[in-house]
Amino acid sequence: MTKSIASVKGSSRMVGSRLAGTIMIFLFLTILGIFMALPIYLAVIMAFKPVQELFVFPPKLYVLDPTLDNFRDMFRTLSNLWVPFERYVFNSVLVTVCVTLAQCVFASMAAFVLAKCRIPGGTFLNKLIVVSLLYQSNVIYIMQYLIMARLRDTYWALILPAVASPMCLFLMRQSMASVPDAMIEAAKVDGANLFTIFWKIVIPNQKPALMTMMIFAFQAAWNIQGGSLVSRESLKTLPTAAAQAASAGLARAGVAMAAAVVMLVPPVVVFMLAQRQVIETMAHSGIKE
Repeated sequence: MTKSIASVKGSSRMVGSRLAGTIMIFLFLTILGIFMALPIYLAVIMAFKPVQELFVFPPKLYVLDPTLDNFRDMFRTLSNLWVPFERYVFNSVLVTVCVTLAQCVFASMAAFVLAKCRIPGGTFLNKLIVVSLLYQSNVIYIMQYLIMARLRDTYWALILPAVASPMCLFLMRQSMASVPDAMIEAAKVDGANLFTIFWKIVIPNQKPALMTMMIFAFQAAWNIQGGSLVSRESLKTLPTAAAQAASAGLARAGVAMAAAVVMLVPPVVVFMLAQRQVIETMAHSGIKE
């Protein structure tokens, strides 16, 4: 009887400690989520504030008199630039689609070779990819300009530098490494070549990873501006035009916030559509045979 009472008390303590741990994790994630969502909330609030509310001190976390004037001013300013507004949108859509498709194709093919093919220096290349994740893109700006100088003022100058992505390559390699080698060996026994194995066996099982890679690629490509490689106005993207429209200082602070909200919408929509696939990929990317 005494042992049973002790076991019940012990189990109650374990349940209580688990419940307390769950509550602490929930509170931590809630605070972290609020902290991450706060910049987006502030950008949206500032976009709907009239000019007289933008410079109120201390700043308020809500809008007293919501208005759409900032969005009207933004579209009016963009429409009065050197080229039609539709041209900036076309450039951004073209560059984003090309970069996203190119990253999905090249990262998938390279990841398959690194994950499932025995090549000389494969281990070194895998480590090199991991190391490359530590570097920001600013490190390669000078070398990139020297290579791409001949392609200035072309769409290639916007697309080619963004095609290679260490993050997407690392993600696809981790996902493809979880594919059982027995499936590939069985396909080789049946006479399938590497491309057939890649296209008909590995890729159909990589939908979650492809969706995740597409989100990362879309977000990065949508924010491409071109920098010093593009000076022709007809080739500039929507982020560049939005930055030009908001470059008049404090007088266009509301326009800048409206442009930030408009630029935020497409990546958020793409992420929401593929959110389930992203979660599934993150849960299984580290599983191996």
